[in-house]
Amino acid sequence: MPLPSLARIPAPPDPILGLAETFRADTRTGKVNLSSGVFVDDTGTTPVLQTVIEAERRLADAAGTKLYRPIDGEAGYREQVRALVLGADHEAVTSGRALATQTPGGTGGLRVAADLVRSTGGGQTMWMSEPTWPNHPQMFHAAGFRVRTYPYTDPTGLRIDEEAMLGALAGASPGDVVLLHGACHNPTGVDPSPELWRRIGDVIEERRLLPLVDLAYQGFGDGLREDAAGLLELVRPGSELIVSTSFSKTFSLYAERVGAVIVIASSAADAAAVQSHVKAVIRVNYSNPPAHGADVVRTILADAELRPRWELELAAMRNRIKDNRRLLVSALEARSVPGNWSSIATQRGMFALLGLTTHQVARLRDEHGVYVVGHGRINVAGFTPDNLDPFADALAAVIATS
Repeated sequence: MPLPSLARIPAPPDPILGLAETFRADTRTGKVNLSSGVFVDDTGTTPVLQTVIEAERRLADAAGTKLYRPIDGEAGYREQVRALVLGADHEAVTSGRALATQTPGGTGGLRVAADLVRSTGGGQTMWMSEPTWPNHPQMFHAAGFRVRTYPYTDPTGLRIDEEAMLGALAGASPGDVVLLHGACHNPTGVDPSPELWRRIGDVIEERRLLPLVDLAYQGFGDGLREDAAGLLELVRPGSELIVSTSFSKTFSLYAERVGAVIVIASSAADAAAVQSHVKAVIRVNYSNPPAHGADVVRTILADAELRPRWELELAAMRNRIKDNRRLLVSALEARSVPGNWSSIATQRGMFALLGLTTHQVARLRDEHGVYVVGHGRINVAGFTPDNLDPFADALAAVIATS
C-alpha cells in the first residue's frame, strides 16, 4: 500500500521554526534573528545555567539506572513543580486536589490537556486570544477542537480591550475551554491587571467554563510568585482548571523538553480520577516521559543551596530582558521612528509586537536580513550590543519608506 497522496505534497513550513531554517540558510553577514523565542546573552549565546551544570554533575555522580519513569513522571519532580506554580501551602496543594504530571515541554502539556478534555467528553470549543502563539490554533485544531477567538488588545496593540475580551467570553457556552496566557503574553507582552484577572475569573465561574492556563514563562515577567498571581486568582474554592508549564526558558533547558500539566479538580477524589485519564492519554501518545531534564529541575528546586542560586540566575535573565526593552525604546526614539514605542519598556516577558504589515516584515527580511514573525513579533531577549542598532536602523528605513 503506497503512502497517502497528500503526504507527497510538502506541508507549509512552521511560521516560527520554518523561519529559523530560512535564517540559517541565509549567507549574509550581519543578519539578525528575532523570530525564535530563546534567551541569549550579550555574545548571542544561549547559555547553560551554572546551577544546571552543577545539577548535572551531581546526577552523573549518582547515576545508577535508565529504567522507564512512571507514566506521569517521578514523584519528587511532580511535587516540586506543583509547589513552584501554586505555592506549597496553597489549599489546592494541601488538600490534594491539584496533581501534576511531567510532560515533554509546555507544548506536550498543552497537548495532554487537549487530549484529556476530548477523550473524556469535555467541551468541543477552545477559545483563545487574538493574537496568540501561532502554534496554539494548530495544536488544538489537531486535537479536534473548534477554535474560536476572543479580542485581546485594542487597535493600538498596547492595551487590553477589557470590555471586548470579557464580552466575548460571556458568550461562551458552559463547558467551553478558555486558553489564557498566565504571564508574559505571547506575542504582545501585555498582561491583565489583577483586577482584570478577577473579572476573568468571575466570567469563567458564571459561565461554567474550563480555564486552560499556558504558564510558559513563570519568572520571566516580574518574579516567580508575581507571575503566578493571575493564575492563582482563578484557583478559587472548588474551582477546576488545567495549567501547562514549561522550563525551557526559565531553566534554559530548551533541548531537554521539560514541562508539566497540572489538573486542579474540585476534590482530591476527583483529582485522582482525572489523573487516571491523564495517564491513559499519555500511554497512547509517548508512553513515558524522558528523565534527564526533569531530574535537573527536581535537583535544583529541592536543594537548599541550588534553589536560591537558580533564582538569582533567573532574575539576571529577567533583568536583561527588561534592560533590552529600555534600550530598544531608546534606539527607536533616537531615530525618530514613527509610532508609540514607549510601552515596550513596561511590557513583560520575551516578546513584543511591533504591529508591522506583512510587506514590512518581508522587507526587513529581504532587504536587511532581519527576521521577525507575523506582524512584527520580536524576541526582545534576542537583542545584543551587536544587533540592536542594526535592527533599529533597518526598522527605521522600512517604516520611513512604507
